[in-house]
Amino acid sequence: MPIPLDLQHATEDFDRFLADARDTAGLGTRNQAYTMVEGVLRVFRRRLSLEEAIRFAGVLPPVLRAIFVAQWDPAEPRRAFTDRGALTAEVQALRRHHNFAPETAIADVAAALRRNMDERVLDRALAALPAAAADFWQPR
Repeated sequence: MPIPLDLQHATEDFDRFLADARDTAGLGTRNQAYTMVEGVLRVFRRRLSLEEAIRFAGVLPPVLRAIFVAQWDPAEPRRAFTDRGALTAEVQALRRHHNFAPETAIADVAAALRRNMDERVLDRALAALPAAAADFWQPR
């Protein structure tokens, strides 16, 4: 069995996604974009059950999947989806002194994700999650 193409090209695909997220958010560096992306993924993950999170992770590109599950405490209490401002503040709280995520961070990451993966696959996965999950991943 050959190595699946998405794994063979995982680094290049992630680099392309990260540059897209950086440029969409108007950030200056890949490090800034990485922190923003990690924050968005963590904020989303905290609002899913374990089963929902695993289902969602399964459709992400390999490196984003790894970031999504990294440093995860499945026993952490599940949080509710709230307004975009509160969710964004939570994104910005990750490594607060080194976080340059703009107010548009969630929409920026959503737009980059949609441009860098099959949107139909993403939307099918989101349809199986709470309604607020699909709204979270809509670029504005």
